[in-house]
Amino acid sequence: MATFLTDSADIARVYYSSKLNLKQRSELGQFLTPATVARFMAGQFNNLSGHIHLLDPGAGIGTLTAAVVERLLANPAQVGSCSITAYEVEPVFFPSLNQTLTECCAALSSKGIQADYYLRKENFIKASSEMNLPLFQKVVPSFTHAILNPPYKKIHSQSAEKKVLSSIGIDTVNFYSAFVWLAILQLIDDGEMVAITPRSFCNGTYFRPFRKAFLEYMKLDKIHIFESRTATFSEGEVLQENIIFHALRSKQKPSNVKITSNSEIALDEISESRYASYDEVIEPNDSEQFIHIVTNPLKNSLRVQMNKMPCTLDEIGLEVSTGPVVDFRLKTSLRNYLSDGTVPLLYPESVKLSKLVFPPDNPRKPIAIEKNQDTEKWLIEPGWYVLTKRFSSKEEKRRVVAAVCSPIGSKSLGVENHLNYYHAKGKGMPPDVAKGLATFLNSTLFDSYFRQFSGHTQVNATDLRRVKYPCKNDLIQIGVRVGSNDLNQEEIDKVVHEVLSIMDEATAAVQANKRIEEALVILKAISAPREQQNERSALCLLALADIQPDKPWSQATAPKRGITEMMDWFRDHYGKQYAPNTRETVRRQTMHQFVQMGLVVENPDKPDRPINSPKWCYQLHQQALSLLQVYGSERWEEARRNYAVSVTNLLQARNRNLSMIPITLPDGQAIQLSSGGQNILIKDILESFCPRFTPGGVVLYIGDAGDKFIINETQKFREMGIELDPHGKMPDVVVYHRQQDWLVLIEAVTSHGPVNLKRHNELKQLFQSSRKGLVFVTAFPSRREMTRYLAEISWETEVWVADQPDHMIHFNGERFLGPY
Repeated sequence: MATFLTDSADIARVYYSSKLNLKQRSELGQFLTPATVARFMAGQFNNLSGHIHLLDPGAGIGTLTAAVVERLLANPAQVGSCSITAYEVEPVFFPSLNQTLTECCAALSSKGIQADYYLRKENFIKASSEMNLPLFQKVVPSFTHAILNPPYKKIHSQSAEKKVLSSIGIDTVNFYSAFVWLAILQLIDDGEMVAITPRSFCNGTYFRPFRKAFLEYMKLDKIHIFESRTATFSEGEVLQENIIFHALRSKQKPSNVKITSNSEIALDEISESRYASYDEVIEPNDSEQFIHIVTNPLKNSLRVQMNKMPCTLDEIGLEVSTGPVVDFRLKTSLRNYLSDGTVPLLYPESVKLSKLVFPPDNPRKPIAIEKNQDTEKWLIEPGWYVLTKRFSSKEEKRRVVAAVCSPIGSKSLGVENHLNYYHAKGKGMPPDVAKGLATFLNSTLFDSYFRQFSGHTQVNATDLRRVKYPCKNDLIQIGVRVGSNDLNQEEIDKVVHEVLSIMDEATAAVQANKRIEEALVILKAISAPREQQNERSALCLLALADIQPDKPWSQATAPKRGITEMMDWFRDHYGKQYAPNTRETVRRQTMHQFVQMGLVVENPDKPDRPINSPKWCYQLHQQALSLLQVYGSERWEEARRNYAVSVTNLLQARNRNLSMIPITLPDGQAIQLSSGGQNILIKDILESFCPRFTPGGVVLYIGDAGDKFIINETQKFREMGIELDPHGKMPDVVVYHRQQDWLVLIEAVTSHGPVNLKRHNELKQLFQSSRKGLVFVTAFPSRREMTRYLAEISWETEVWVADQPDHMIHFNGERFLGPY
């Protein structure tokens, strides 16, 4: 079916992702697009009517094209025709890509839309040389739409691709920017482009030519940012932050750019959305044309505050450079200990927040370098410097980490290339200036601002040079306040804000970030499920405790709040504008779990309130409120342990009084299951799956979230010659399909995993004595839930989705719904 075009491609994506190891994917520079991302990207196009000429360079297995075609099929009367041009160079993808394109054209034709495709099995960049493209502004375009997930890989200076690009006037350093640039060349006026790329082009010297061309010839319309580096391509080691952008081929500049973000994989659950003025995104006086991605008004106040800083580095007599010691070039001079003739060598492992630890504990790198004729020119003289790490680790909370380097008692000093160092024209700076500068760099204000335009793991000296700084006297004041003290983050921010008279809005933004981080710490401390340790759940906790950014946890209260009221509260106090369609997500993916955890109670004023009532509300449990009120105090750990005991008792008492779920079995028998865990899905399995796919079947076993099982036909198992291990872990439902003589083993996935390879083997072992054919089924409540687990599902199993009960998905093999 047409609606499954993208899902079909996604199953192939999971297959290829499991077959290609990380090294192979890195060599290809290609990370295949998940279905959720593809549909979101296709949804960014403004106009999909008339005659569509679609370009998909680096098409992979065709998921992006499939997603666009799904959108065309949603409004077929508006589409005149569709011509698809796809480029792909990797032969392993050709069969699946060809199948996807064929199915797309067939689906379009079935709706009366003339459709064709051209699969070009060649390098998109090299193919451009055959097109005899003139320079940028003289190109004859042909495509109305382009959708891209280009490869992420550096272009070597002597490569054939580099020569082709240079010949047509393109100066860029990565395949992804080259693909985007070439696609721009081939768009008609007002043609639309949607691409998912690393965020790294938004800043830095290397991407300056690409930024200039992109912003000159494209009208930037939308930007979507992923708060997590791993949310997009969870199977790959992607260190870049990714963005999705939508732009039109036009020299007219927009007045606003729509900026959205999300912190989770479900892209239809936008956590923040705002329209930013174009001058906020690309500042008019910025010759580098850095692209600032600011997701809410509070964060924008940080940008405004930083732009008010009075000085450049040059104006305060300082410079920043990359560490001059490249260790592999001086390998013979490196030493693991200090001795006569050697000087200290500093690596990033010595840099901690505000201070230098030398020698580091359990050093993994050499700590000294021999001072000789070969090394002397790479060493600096002793003095007071400020060091920053050039790279942040994956998912690290801080991007910028700075430390003061005082004279170490040596005549020279080595600074390794993975560090940046601030200096005064090659020499040290006054001690108080160094302390003040390091403290400023370590402030939440500076780090949060830096992240607005830097989306990769590097902290480049070039980026540090262009930032504005406090005047020298203010840095000295900060340094004097710091003295010889080791400050924590809160103390650092307090000193910086007081000395620099930071405006209230920026202070509120810093405080908001801290409170969210604290709420996440609390959720982890009370063992909230991993899926609820996210920003959305943290904001719910803050709203239910009424902890505004400037309010300490000791003043927590417990107001009764509904979902809409909570989302309004997110916006008003934390600048987080959640889309209205996320209300159900907040309810199902946060509040439901909070209730199950005993953290909150539903409708404390009217427990029998109808579920569809607009007055439905939540309130912190008194035990939870008491715990929150001591967060950050000496009583916290003891209170947390006491809370764990009391909430366990509460849940046990509640479970004894659970209401029951009525279920009618396929044979008409009525039973009841406890209203917890996966039992709602088990009800769907028994009442929707069984009549459709095991008609006339006999239910032999039903597990229950409250009891170990509700039905267990041990005698019938024995009559079939099946002896089950009493200690074995049974599936949630077992049905005997009499017509086919099959045993259908069904796992209900809500909070637990699917029939993966491990579970597949466990069930085979458990039912090894069976002479019946074994069929393995994973049941999901929704397709969205299914996509979370696609990479885990075992081959030679089936998948059923409760919200589309008439369909089954078969994973591999020569037959559908059958034993092997």
